[in-house]
Amino acid sequence: MRKHGKKFRAAQEKIEAGRKYTLEEGVAKVKEVAFAKFDETVELTMWLGVDPRKADQLVRGTVVLPHGLGRSKTVLVIAQGDKLKEAEEAGADFFGGEEMVDRIKGGWLDFDAVIATPDMMRSVGQLGKVLGPRGLMPNPKTGTVTPDVRTAVMETKAGKVEYRVDKTGVIHVPVGKVSFDPDKIQENARVLIDAVVKAKPTTAKGKYVKKVNLAATMSPGVLLDEAAYVK
Repeated sequence: MRKHGKKFRAAQEKIEAGRKYTLEEGVAKVKEVAFAKFDETVELTMWLGVDPRKADQLVRGTVVLPHGLGRSKTVLVIAQGDKLKEAEEAGADFFGGEEMVDRIKGGWLDFDAVIATPDMMRSVGQLGKVLGPRGLMPNPKTGTVTPDVRTAVMETKAGKVEYRVDKTGVIHVPVGKVSFDPDKIQENARVLIDAVVKAKPTTAKGKYVKKVNLAATMSPGVLLDEAAYVK
């Protein structure tokens, strides 16, 4: 069983056991108890009443957080022709065609997101074993396989994040940094929660949002009142 340090235990004592906080209270509490010397990431975790083993209950999508995540993502675009100029104008950090595929095969991974045009997926598909485990494989469902390179790059730079239920029915997504103003963390969290709630599968039975937790990287979590997000 994992043992926590004095700072963690001291922070935990400031959180009322069993209490479910409002989002506003939860954000304030997370900022209060954060103790790391670096600017911790604030992550929202949602336990959902779905069975991820069933294809029609795999909750997945993307959402643009209005206040981003505190840093701009390094974006790679794999395309050809006029789409490369479009990528450059939109602010992509790296862009190219087959040569980018070859660089990745050679071990290059200095990027946070990959966007590809549909005509390049025959080549990009060869990178599944490299990009897949890192969550970087382009996918039409997340808007990263698209002919609209300009929009995809701009949204990713602006703070687009992906949410996807894991095999235990849980979603983990960052919603900001401890240094953010409380209002910005709250708004990012609300946008994410609303997106997940709207993505409820029609085949899901029983309670959809079972539990919601907000926590900074090194700090104990704060339970939120999940009833507030179920219409």
